[in-house]
This record gives sequence, C-alpha cells and structure tokens, in this order.
Amino acid sequence: MKIEPVSKKNYLNRSRFANRIWRYVWDAVWLILCRYSPSVLQGWRRNVLKLFGAKLGPSVHVYPSAKVWAPWNLEMAANSCLGPQVDCYNVAKVSLGEGATVSQRAFLCTAGHDIHSAGFDLTHKPISIGANAWVAAQAFVGPGVAIGEGAVVAACAVAVKDVKAWEVVAGNPAKKVGHRRRSA
Repeated sequence: MKIEPVSKKNYLNRSRFANRIWRYVWDAVWLILCRYSPSVLQGWRRNVLKLFGAKLGPSVHVYPSAKVWAPWNLEMAANSCLGPQVDCYNVAKVSLGEGATVSQRAFLCTAGHDIHSAGFDLTHKPISIGANAWVAAQAFVGPGVAIGEGAVVAACAVAVKDVKAWEVVAGNPAKKVGHRRRSA
C-alpha cells in the first residue's frame, strides 16, 4: 500500500468533504429539532444554533422557517432577528448588530461564482448588518455588502453595494431614496 503525502489539493478536498458532512448533519438536526418548533421556542433554537458554533447574544430571534446554511459562520448580537423564511446562505460570515432585523423571505447571500474562471470557481465575502438596521421583506443582500447602523434596505431591494448608516435604499439595484430618522 502506497501512502500519498497530503498535498494542498488533497487537504482542500478533505476539508470540503468534512464541511459537507457537517452541513448534512446540521440540516438534519435543524429539520428534526427546530424547523417545526413553535415560534415561541426562541431559546431552544438559539441553543441548537450555538451547539453548531453560532455566536448569539441574548434575546436573539431565529424563526423556525429561517434557513441558515452554516451556523458556524453566523454572529448575531442581542435582540437581532432572522425572520420567517429568511435564507441565510452564509458560506462566509454573516453578522447582525444589536437590534438588527432581517424580515421575511429576505436573502443574505455571501457567495457567488467567478464568471471569468473556466471552473466557475466559488467566491465568497462576508455580510455585515449594523445595529438597528432593517433588511425588509424579500430584499437581497449580496456578498461583501455592509449595511450601516440604522440603515434600511427596502422591501424587494437588491443591495450589492454598501449602505451607509441611517440611509434608506430601494430598488434593483438599490439606490438611496432617503434617510431614516434616529429615534430618541
């Protein structure tokens, strides 16, 4: 029997394989233990997410119908929320600041593909959503986008560029339409 040295290619394949296994385990655990749990069992879902490496503050709300691709790449500060049917495709880190809300059916997408490579290589960049920011219903936030503190990405908007603090953006692609007033 010949033993091959661990090349970078072999290491990466093993890493991908292990990652795939963990995602299958995660998907099964979420389906069995959380997907059909009552909405009021926020603490239960927080504990399951933490068991898989999510960094969650107190009073975080993750609805049972939300889909988190890789909990080990999720950080949510106190009182932040992933609403019903949110799709958090977090190949790279997704972080939500304190009081940030991602509303129903929004899509947080940290990955894409390099259209210039022959192999259509996977690319990924983190998403950051600032404190008290709001990603409204059915909005899309793309790879590498930072949503500033208190900013709003309006319903059905497509945010592919950073959004400044307390700015309101709407449309496809998302463009500034106003400023959000800070409450006292």
